[in-house]
Amino acid sequence: MTRVIIAEQQQMKRLNQVQGWLKRVEAVEAEVRELQRIQTQAINNLCLGGYCSKKCISSYKFGKEVSTKLKVLADLKGEGDFKHIAERTAKAPLIEEMPIEPRIIGQESIFDDVWRCIIEEQVGIIGLYGAGGVGKTTLLKQLNNKLCHERHDFDIVIWVVVSKDLNLEKVQEDIGKKIDLFSESWKNKSLVEKSCAIFKILSNKKFVLLLDDVWEPVDLTKVGVPIPNSTNASKVLFTTRYKEVCGKMEAHKKLRVECLTADEAWMLFNVKVGEDTIDSHPEIPKHAQLVAKECGGLPLAIITIGRAMSCKNKPEEWKHAVDVLKKSSSKFPGMDAMYPHLKFSYDRLPDNKIRSCFLYCSLFPEDYKISKEDLIDCWIGEEFFDEEHNGIGARNEGYAIIGDLIRTCLLEEDADDFVKLHDVVRDMALWIASEIEKEKEEFFVHAGVGLTEAPGIEKWKGVKRMSLMNNKIRNLSEPATCPHLLTLFLQNNRLSNITANFFQFMPSLKVLNLSNNFSLREFPPGISKLISLQYLNLSSTGIRVLPEELKALKDLSYLNMERTSFVRRIPRQLISNFPMLRVLRMLDCGALERAEHGSVLFNGGEILIEELLCLNHLSVLSVCLESDQALRKFLSSYRLKSSTQTLRLRKLKKESESLRTLSLTDMEKLRNLFIADSSFEKLQIDCVGEIRKTPETSRFHNLHRVGIVNCKSLKDITWLIFAPNLRILEISYCFEMTEIISQAKVDEFGATTGNHHQIPFAKLESLKLARLPNLESVYWTPLSFSHLKEIRIFKCPRLWKLPLDSNSAKERKIVIKGEIDWWHGLQFDLATRNAFSPCFISDYDERKDKLKVCGSSEDIFVGMAIV
Repeated sequence: MTRVIIAEQQQMKRLNQVQGWLKRVEAVEAEVRELQRIQTQAINNLCLGGYCSKKCISSYKFGKEVSTKLKVLADLKGEGDFKHIAERTAKAPLIEEMPIEPRIIGQESIFDDVWRCIIEEQVGIIGLYGAGGVGKTTLLKQLNNKLCHERHDFDIVIWVVVSKDLNLEKVQEDIGKKIDLFSESWKNKSLVEKSCAIFKILSNKKFVLLLDDVWEPVDLTKVGVPIPNSTNASKVLFTTRYKEVCGKMEAHKKLRVECLTADEAWMLFNVKVGEDTIDSHPEIPKHAQLVAKECGGLPLAIITIGRAMSCKNKPEEWKHAVDVLKKSSSKFPGMDAMYPHLKFSYDRLPDNKIRSCFLYCSLFPEDYKISKEDLIDCWIGEEFFDEEHNGIGARNEGYAIIGDLIRTCLLEEDADDFVKLHDVVRDMALWIASEIEKEKEEFFVHAGVGLTEAPGIEKWKGVKRMSLMNNKIRNLSEPATCPHLLTLFLQNNRLSNITANFFQFMPSLKVLNLSNNFSLREFPPGISKLISLQYLNLSSTGIRVLPEELKALKDLSYLNMERTSFVRRIPRQLISNFPMLRVLRMLDCGALERAEHGSVLFNGGEILIEELLCLNHLSVLSVCLESDQALRKFLSSYRLKSSTQTLRLRKLKKESESLRTLSLTDMEKLRNLFIADSSFEKLQIDCVGEIRKTPETSRFHNLHRVGIVNCKSLKDITWLIFAPNLRILEISYCFEMTEIISQAKVDEFGATTGNHHQIPFAKLESLKLARLPNLESVYWTPLSFSHLKEIRIFKCPRLWKLPLDSNSAKERKIVIKGEIDWWHGLQFDLATRNAFSPCFISDYDERKDKLKVCGSSEDIFVGMAIV
């Protein structure tokens, strides 16, 4: 066997007679082991010094078998004297080196991680996932070639390209060729027979199987590949565009191949263009950086565009390249070959609904953080979902589609609530929508390109979806005929005037966004003619009056009037006249104006509550309430409470019992709670009864943000212990507040209910405290604050200790901002102090347990970096 192993390491193949002999030896060895197993029993049967047996027949049979085996072994030894044990073969070597370009700059870290998984870690199945063109195949080839040259104990490395249309027989054929199974007779075998043959050979080998371009799960068992485990120590490594495939193939390790950072992208771009070209003119480098930026760190785009620009040595050529990439990247040389490669991910989406949802994302500008919730509301407005879905069902389906697009790497998640499109993927989507599927989609997108005037009316004809958002357009003075227009994005412009008949010829329009046009003071005339309109966003505009004509929009399901602070009149029965309304956002609507008589804002919001009660389909609400009576009416409606996402309470009186006797705990959708300008002493939200019913469940599970301003008599907000997912906490101008969480009240709660409270602030990211002159404590013991990013303290002279433990200091980088005088009084326990970076600490007095922090008295910002 030693001779055989050495020969095989020299890429030779053992002779058939040698293989046959070894199989016979294995069989006899197994039989001998069985005889050895019963040997003790046979010996125990002997007596009279071994000359007789208690069980003569049994001992006779055992002795005869031993005698027979000894003769067989002697014969085998004689036959095993082989002069030649292997022969050279022209067949494929055990590891084939692959032609490949040099390793992509910036992939060193992910390469090292995967190599460790292959060589060192007890990881059997490894999934590499990432967007098309990010360099997954290149990375896999680099790993294959390193296995060719590095010392390791794998018997064989097998490379298989799986591709889009999974064919298990083709996968078996590639593996069969590598392990010398493929022949004419092999072709006639069934899938199961081939599987058994592959399994038989690979079970006796320590192998690495590299599967490139996997689009759907490969059933390794059906192929015949033994599942890697700690016993066989084999490896299966595959690349895919879908994170979901990693899960379905039960990958032990999932590694995302990311786009390059800006510096890495610029280095790779320099290599592909060539230093001679970059340095050929002093103006070229700055234009070259803009061209490289348009690639968004995607290696395929960097390589394609870099090669195309490698001979361009005039600044004008580079300026033209920037213009083309910004306005119509599909016309850039080489993109006609690159986009189809990326389009495979789009083609593989399950159905047209998901494809339309994906293309819709390209209406937003480059690098734009798209709110998941806003995106889904637009999809619902465009009626992408089935009619039988209610608001909740459609919203859930929307989140499921976003998840699918993220897992296919067509969308990137940006924090929990936002997504974004990679620049190159966005360009590909616009290419599909505007050229490949022009008749079906017909997009016109000039978002974030600095337009000061709207495109001419000839550009609007035939368009189905138009985005002019994030520009500097001031006027829309010329009506356009757009019978097929479904979505119109005009948000984030400088609109101050929209002509009276601008919307006259848009009968199919369903989604209209006018938000963040602060100069728009008059309600756009003619919107009442948009009888198909379902989504209307007027947030952050200067509109003062909503007209009666809006009642014509019977199909309206989404209305956003948040931060329309100058609204002074909303006609009675306007809100209640939208029978299909599912989403209504009115936070800070009319906040700066005195409501006119007859408006729904009149009398502190009671009339508004009456109108809201008429909305039978309402599922999402944001609202501000300014009286105890309005609050009582609101809390008496389960539908209003269960649909509210954001609630602002103002001007609650000292004698009010509203928040002490009425529970907010069943507002399960509540994400944001703001309380301002109120004079009560206690904010005692009744949770005890609810906790008794469901002790392990928090009723404020979705509460992410709490803001409390100018509640001068408030002493604490201990009820926050029931908000485990709180991310942002802002408190200011609460002059009587002495502690955020009261230990005495927490202990009292525990004694009353018999429950241990949850540790607060586990998910907190930002803590802002200002103008709290009596505040002494946030929490009485140190906390880990595993998600905290910043603390801002202003005018809190008695708050000398922050509840940070040493783990917070070591594991996170937390920026703490405050005045110098406050810093000089700040205290930490010894373990926490030792974890802070000493560069900000000038001295430490262990007796007083007090830090002295460097900084001039003129600084209003002092940062502390934690190592």
